[in-house]
Amino acid sequence: MPKQSHILITEPGADYELIDSGEGEKLERFGKYVLSRPDPQALWHKHLPVAEWKKADGFFTRDDKKGDWSFQKGMPDRWPIQFGGLKFLIRPSAFKHTGLFPEQSVNWDWLRKMIADAGKRNISGNASPAASATEPQVEVLNLFGYTGGATLACAEAGAKVVHVDSSKAALTWARENAELSGLKDKPIRWILDDARDFVRREVKRGRTYSGIIMDPPAFGHGPENEVWKIEEHFISLVDECMKLLGDAPLFFLINGYSAGYSAVAYENILMPLLQHHDGSIEIGELAIREKRNEAKDIEEGRLLPCGIFARWSAQ
Repeated sequence: MPKQSHILITEPGADYELIDSGEGEKLERFGKYVLSRPDPQALWHKHLPVAEWKKADGFFTRDDKKGDWSFQKGMPDRWPIQFGGLKFLIRPSAFKHTGLFPEQSVNWDWLRKMIADAGKRNISGNASPAASATEPQVEVLNLFGYTGGATLACAEAGAKVVHVDSSKAALTWARENAELSGLKDKPIRWILDDARDFVRREVKRGRTYSGIIMDPPAFGHGPENEVWKIEEHFISLVDECMKLLGDAPLFFLINGYSAGYSAVAYENILMPLLQHHDGSIEIGELAIREKRNEAKDIEEGRLLPCGIFARWSAQ
């Protein structure tokens, strides 16, 4: 049977919606504030007139040298929203980001299900026979964890989580989101480190994990200015991560945003898992559905592509 690629869709919600998109831009509402920012995937015409876009509270513009935000008077520099069953601090920052990638909510739901199902079966990559019934039996490693969406979803579902990021600011932000979400006392280790260095040390220590999550950028730097290039370092990082999986692992999730690769490429890199474990690999795109445009009598909003994923699960 031919392999199928799926489109996982984030729908509009109470505190987040994609209002309009097109001509290289997207218009989004985070809580009560509307932001306009670039998106190269929006290769179509906008639905709404220019006058509606100009009502946004914040605008990210970019010239040949740099990009920057401009805001309407009275606009706060940060504010909380509820999304995907969690709470996040929205803070428009450099490189047009806000601290939230809404398209990932479908992956959070999948992670919650993997962990909940594991709890029902009482299986884990590194559970000991003497472990307490109330002690988390699933331990997850989240690399390039950023502001913590996947980490918080896993912790909320009952897992221990090791959250690794090379940015001190992002790590602080993730901890703020954990506190907002009422999860600050959950068993989460917050690690400021280069992902490759941390994984190599974990392998030497003989550590194992039930699940691994990673969202590697195309290019980046570690806390000691270590250079990350996905075309040079990705394969070896995944190879090392394979060594961290326990005897009965649950999942391995890879997200891709700006590297320009196909989900098939990510599937290929996960294929060795099938040589050692049962289970299956699912691949596809992540997308956000645009708010229904009643003026144009469109029953269902357009989809804005937001990245790719490949995920192996033992189920």
